[in-house]
Amino acid sequence: MATQMPKRALKAGEGDVFPANGDVDRWTDAYFVRTREIVKHFGDAEVTYAVFMRRPVTFAPKLALDWLHKLEGDRGVKVEVDLRYAEGAWVGAGEPMMYLTGSLVHLVDLETLFLQKLGAACVAAYNAYTLCVELPKVAFLAMDARHCAGTEMAEMMAYAASVGSAKARKKVGAVGFIGNATNATSHYFDRDAGMGTMPHALIGYAGSTVRAAEMFHEVYPDEPLTVLVDYFGQEVTDAVAVARRFPELAAEGKVAVRLDTHGGRYIEGMDLQAAYEIMERNCPEAIRGYRTEDELRYLIGTGVSAAAIWHMREQLDAAGFEKVRIVCSSGFGPAKCRMIRVADAPVDMIGTGSYLPEKWTETYATADIVEYDGKPMVKVGREFLLPRS
Repeated sequence: MATQMPKRALKAGEGDVFPANGDVDRWTDAYFVRTREIVKHFGDAEVTYAVFMRRPVTFAPKLALDWLHKLEGDRGVKVEVDLRYAEGAWVGAGEPMMYLTGSLVHLVDLETLFLQKLGAACVAAYNAYTLCVELPKVAFLAMDARHCAGTEMAEMMAYAASVGSAKARKKVGAVGFIGNATNATSHYFDRDAGMGTMPHALIGYAGSTVRAAEMFHEVYPDEPLTVLVDYFGQEVTDAVAVARRFPELAAEGKVAVRLDTHGGRYIEGMDLQAAYEIMERNCPEAIRGYRTEDELRYLIGTGVSAAAIWHMREQLDAAGFEKVRIVCSSGFGPAKCRMIRVADAPVDMIGTGSYLPEKWTETYATADIVEYDGKPMVKVGREFLLPRS
């Protein structure tokens, strides 16, 4: 039974598709173009494609379908889309996500580009959902743009994060992704602009963490103040100094410190022994059971570990700044988020691009024709794709 995609009005700047109809031949596989010309010569056929993936995913078809519908209009043809799942649904490995029925002449050369816009989005949506479910009380910020291979991928990943996040809200009441880093894709999170306050470059320019905070607040006085505190390796010292510089904002919960310590060292005032002691005080059960090497690193290792987050919370509270929030970044994928949950680490927001697919081979969506002019036919071994109803 066909499932309808939700409709959403396009905002300013949206609606452009790549590639345009006239450029399809340049970007699709040559054998599809040659097949189109052969079919033109010998006579068109109505075909049905089954579209599927080889791993479980969260269904995120909008960008692929938007492009397909734009090409439909440009070519003056109709493609019947039979969606077997709603946006955000879990789809099992090998399950047909949708069936596309129409002219072989007008579909065969679109396969490459359609699949490009589908597979990676579905895997990223699955990963984003997993992050949000692991830490349902934590807000996430999509900071993947710098790690994307161009603007088209950046849009795909932002869309995917919004799909996975919406599913997590529906399933477990998660806070989910509340925004992203760029203006161009902020509409996927119902925002008019990207979020974020400062990179390390601003702190280097300012010469001190406190001065960078002052500069930011002077230019953007109405924005909440989130300050990176690892530039000089003085996370605790600089976090407390910023809070003391802006005591009123800190008391109102409008100051946050962002931990982004790299994996080559521990946060200020902590080493391995101290990490164990911090965990013993706050969440002893997290380190009592068997842990893999990676899990231990996320709990008590260098960089932004669960122990580092607890350490920062203890130090801020001891200095009288209980309402200063903690934002974390640096490698927060599903496995790390799971350990942060196990440790019940007091993080308020996580900035991450680590929901991007790690294994690109897992993002390959596939399409096979399963019907020619109403006659079921598919290559041997793919009979499972034939429509059941």
